[in-house]
Amino acid sequence: MNQTYASLFTPWKIGTVEIKNRIVMCSMGGTSIFGWMEPNHFDKEAANFLLERARNNVGLILPGIAPIRDTMGGMWLYQNKAKFRQLKEFMDEFHKTGAKLFIQLTAGMGRSMAVNDLMVKMIKNKAFGLIGKPIFNMDYLCASASATPNRWADDVYSRPFTVDEIHEIVEAFAKTALLCKEAGVDGVEVHAVHEGYTLDQFTMKYTNQRTDEYGGSFENRYRFPAEIVKAIKARCGSEYPVSLRYSVVSKTKGFRMGAVPGEDDFTEVGRDMEESERAAKFLEDAGYDMLNCDNGTYDSWYWAHPPAYMPENCNLESVKHIKKFVSIPVVCAGKMTMDEGAKAVEAGEIDGVGVARQFLVDPEWVTKLIDGREEDIRPCIRCHNACFTMARYEGTANIQDLGDAIHMARCALNPTTMQTKKYRIVKTEKPKRIAIIGGGIGGMESALVLAERGHQPTIFEKSDRLGGVFILAAAPSYKESDRQLIEWYRRKVAQAGIPVKLNTEVKCPDELTGFDEIIIATGSSPRRLPVPGIERAMEATEYLAGREVGENVIVIGGGLTGCEIAYDLILKGKKPQIVEMKNDLIAVKGVCLANSSFLREMLAFKKTPVYLNTSLVSINEDGVTVRGQDGNTFDLKGDSVIVSVGYKPAPLSEKRAHVHLVGDANAVGNLRTVIWRAWDVCMKL
Repeated sequence: MNQTYASLFTPWKIGTVEIKNRIVMCSMGGTSIFGWMEPNHFDKEAANFLLERARNNVGLILPGIAPIRDTMGGMWLYQNKAKFRQLKEFMDEFHKTGAKLFIQLTAGMGRSMAVNDLMVKMIKNKAFGLIGKPIFNMDYLCASASATPNRWADDVYSRPFTVDEIHEIVEAFAKTALLCKEAGVDGVEVHAVHEGYTLDQFTMKYTNQRTDEYGGSFENRYRFPAEIVKAIKARCGSEYPVSLRYSVVSKTKGFRMGAVPGEDDFTEVGRDMEESERAAKFLEDAGYDMLNCDNGTYDSWYWAHPPAYMPENCNLESVKHIKKFVSIPVVCAGKMTMDEGAKAVEAGEIDGVGVARQFLVDPEWVTKLIDGREEDIRPCIRCHNACFTMARYEGTANIQDLGDAIHMARCALNPTTMQTKKYRIVKTEKPKRIAIIGGGIGGMESALVLAERGHQPTIFEKSDRLGGVFILAAAPSYKESDRQLIEWYRRKVAQAGIPVKLNTEVKCPDELTGFDEIIIATGSSPRRLPVPGIERAMEATEYLAGREVGENVIVIGGGLTGCEIAYDLILKGKKPQIVEMKNDLIAVKGVCLANSSFLREMLAFKKTPVYLNTSLVSINEDGVTVRGQDGNTFDLKGDSVIVSVGYKPAPLSEKRAHVHLVGDANAVGNLRTVIWRAWDVCMKL
């Protein structure tokens, strides 16, 4: 092991419980041992997921949040005793690994509940809501400290919890914690004075306008989480450890308004550092044994779930500061790097390093770190293409697919994560020679799956290196993890001994002989706008390939790629402006709100001109002519024009017998669709 990481592999204690190392697998929605958006039960898929990571040298594991009251059906978690008997059997096996496990219990989401259009109808239409109440009690699921607007849907407000309901929840935490203790669980984590969930909504002034004992003063606003830990300790004993998921500062300017990195001159409406210093000590005194920390709320979601655009270790300085005010252990999460995490642990500035999404993409990464095989670790690229797909743009509620809402904690880069029944390697009984045309991510993933199954794949790539269009997608400075992923794929292909024919263009699959099957992974081509002067513009791919631009750049298309390019231009000191036909930037399904809201709010912070409901008319020598929503045309001046209006599949051939399409050659999507489609095809060959 590289001695840089030595401090991460020293023991520490949470209360009386000793943890063998400083690496903490943080909770992720969908990995709950009691299921997710469904009636609570012992979830065997989640159990196997947790056990595999425990066997790979994690110190402390926090499964996904378990609602204290079912999201579906409304049953209290403590009422179904059978699942706790299964949990006990699981803990007996789990403890053989030497890891420890704290179950994370939540009071709910409140105004942060990611409601979709159907849920909105249930909230707004009392008759419809009453019919659906036995399944989804939206009145309860969205209840909060006060009547506040939902994060995901316009004109939807939470109703305040009653005092009796609060007391009922407190008691439910205590009863459930005792059942966890009796099942051998090492501790519990209360979720959360964190990220703007229900308990956090009680603590912050902008979401709590109550006038009873749970509102107003500092002590009243923090009373709810304090009563929970006191009730747990009273029921389970003072020695039973209770952690708290805690956001140090909220980074929030108002409802649906976050503060981006570098935006220091704003008024904090949530928890500022001064209040956090007091709150951390208050919560320790109430009985909490650890603070599991980050920053942010759902109104500034990119702090708690940082996309690629966020700085590495984005929450570390805040967490290091708050540790000075408590004597209990403190964990820091949020795009943590192991070298900086190790330095902070060694210096006594934090006690543990919180990691989540990296465990989705590579369950063995801690073992690889110990073995000195860092280059073998498949990197998480913070894409949110599968683990968090909750999406929203102007005029919509949460627009994620129902399947994604029900089955979270999946991984775009690793289809087997939480999907072992659907995606698994099965050795073939009839090895085949298979040609793969295209050496991008889809082609390389296909080759690796086929080789692992026992087939003999060969990759044909027209350029001089593997990576395809993803090389261009990974070009911006903030996409270091994307570039690491390309290198990981190249190493894996080489290690597997897969023949690669570089600088070999195949113009028709019929050219290839001696193969049983052919996979076409030739990607996509940019859509071209039929407007005068289009030849004066450059395609997004040309810019990403390194073509020079002027100081003032007009970006045609405000989708994900267009906004990422605009952000890259800002980082380079350029002045972009965006022209978009739709009513909002990134107005598509599948782009997580943590990603899209960062880009929207960063562009606003940088005062980037954005022209919505605006179409391109022509491209001129000194800029463009566009048409606004009112039908009138006007000119925009610029030195360069970049067109980013999407892509279309570019297969060499139609799908037919023994010829298969994967990736963007089949349908333009993202890494998830590329990789999962590769598995769908290759598992059947």
